[in-house]
Amino acid sequence: MTRWVSVIIAANVAVFFLQGQPGVAENLALLPREVAQHPWTPFTYMFVHGGFGHIFWNMLGLYMFGPRVETLLGGRRFVTLYILSGLGGAALSFLPQYYNVPIIGASGAVFGVLTAYARVWPKDRIYLYGVIPIQAYWFIIGMVVYSIAGGLGFVGAGTAHFGHLGGIAVGWLYMGYLVRNSGARKFEQRAVPVAPVISESDAMARWATIPVAQLHEINRGEVLRLLEKARADGARSLSIEERATLDRFSRA
Repeated sequence: MTRWVSVIIAANVAVFFLQGQPGVAENLALLPREVAQHPWTPFTYMFVHGGFGHIFWNMLGLYMFGPRVETLLGGRRFVTLYILSGLGGAALSFLPQYYNVPIIGASGAVFGVLTAYARVWPKDRIYLYGVIPIQAYWFIIGMVVYSIAGGLGFVGAGTAHFGHLGGIAVGWLYMGYLVRNSGARKFEQRAVPVAPVISESDAMARWATIPVAQLHEINRGEVLRLLEKARADGARSLSIEERATLDRFSRA
């Protein structure tokens, strides 16, 4: 966990428990037709959730992908990415079909973070439901298609799908802006971990300290796969990215 990912998750959880108080959710949710009377809601709506499942999946996505993006960008840029993505989701919630509907949830902001992740590490594998592997880039493409279909009313009734698209668009554009203004080569070098020059035995000894049983099942499956590959073919058979993944969990 990184600093601002922890702060954002804590803020969402705190608001979730406060929602039980009368009027809290209503005053924080974004209702497009009343935004002139409640101008803070395009920001506060992203901290309100409709139930445990809603907040759980949003915070799980932030927990899984946010720390790596924050480590790359730094705290200030990461918070900017998160807030702008949430505002992008709010902007597309002003379409006519949502005008009279309360909009809540961090999905737009989290999708912005996921999209930033996929733009920098497009070939990283994401395990849907902890089972189905898909590269990050294709996952985002799939979510764009699904969100368009949902926004047109073909799937997923009751969800502000175009709000997800707003977060995705901002995440993509903001990362593009950072790459252009930071120098693409310099930025990409920061995104690629450097493999430490150590012996295979030292690497295997360090990775043996990973508390596999305590990992989330999604992470556990990937760690077990990499450990098995290292045991079968040697630590040097792992790519730089794969070695960095094991190193992160061994330090954690």
